[in-house]
Amino acid sequence: MSGTLAPSRVKRCLPEPKFSHDRAGRLGVLLINLGTPDAPTTSAVRRYLAEFLSDPRVVEIPRVVWKPLLHGVILRTRPARSAQRYGTIWTKDGSPLLVHSLRQRTLLHGYLGQRLKILGLPSDHAQVELGMRYGAPSIAEALAKLRESGCERILVLPLYPQYAASTTASALDAVFAAVSRMRRMPALRVVDAYHDAAGYIGALAQNINDYWVKNGRPNKLVLSFHGVPRRTLDLGDPYHCHCHKTARLLATELGLKPEQYAVTFQSRFGRGEWLKPYTGAMLVALAREGMRRVDVACPGFVSDCLETLEEIALDGRAAFLKAGGAEFHAIPCLNERPAWIAALADLALKNLGGWLDPPPDAAARELTQARAKARGAEA
Repeated sequence: MSGTLAPSRVKRCLPEPKFSHDRAGRLGVLLINLGTPDAPTTSAVRRYLAEFLSDPRVVEIPRVVWKPLLHGVILRTRPARSAQRYGTIWTKDGSPLLVHSLRQRTLLHGYLGQRLKILGLPSDHAQVELGMRYGAPSIAEALAKLRESGCERILVLPLYPQYAASTTASALDAVFAAVSRMRRMPALRVVDAYHDAAGYIGALAQNINDYWVKNGRPNKLVLSFHGVPRRTLDLGDPYHCHCHKTARLLATELGLKPEQYAVTFQSRFGRGEWLKPYTGAMLVALAREGMRRVDVACPGFVSDCLETLEEIALDGRAAFLKAGGAEFHAIPCLNERPAWIAALADLALKNLGGWLDPPPDAAARELTQARAKARGAEA
């Protein structure tokens, strides 16, 4: 065969945004969250779960074993139950996770604009978009918007403070798959974790302290993180360590002694062993030990969602009270709290370092365009 590739091996690139030689390249920030069904219905949840549970980063079982189980059993039985759960937390504006994530995107864009002006840069020099790993808006759609806005350098900022292969790495898989179809790939930087970032820890502490000022303090604070299979720890996933470091730094910031808080893991799926202790079991045990009031915060979730609003605030409360507990409080996530958005902006600016040179001024852009047109360019 000659040096040309066979047609079946050539990857078709997506159409490029219209180019102009006088355009000033912008910076992009891509926020990524997990995703949510489009509606609290069985069909919408089935579509969402099919995409989510088909991800080999999420379910590390050989496909030949997993696919028949997924399509033959799970997607026939679980969507209806999950739709009922989503129905308990759905709002007039839609899914809480999507609502909060979109607001975070808008607020971060504003904060960055203010910071850029202080640095002597145009306030619109950095654009922010949101992409969901599963569902809409997709990561590919968000990247396309950034490219349409003229972003040539993009910072990927997952809304997962602690790194896990099933979340952060999966999100990056989707990013790289999307840019692999671009003829003019943007420069990329990635924030892989910020579990110990001072701004993030400070925002968490302020959120909890503000709640306690209004509602009093508990006998015990439970810090519940999303669970992952136990074997991922043995395979080298740093998630377990990241969670415990976040908890330790947060407890120090709050002035808590070791006996005043506990670290647990929720959202177990399947029969295999997951990271322990399990949140549900811990709440029952604390109630049976005579603990009157327990507060639960979820540092790994930066937006309230099904896992915090239904699994913790409803199911966790019911389990604790049924086992004999007297008072249960679910502390809201960071959501749109100013300290959290400021921490996100600080994180973005820190990782944009070296990319914050002023764009060329109008005279320089006009000169570039004139040179290009002299060589026969149309724009």
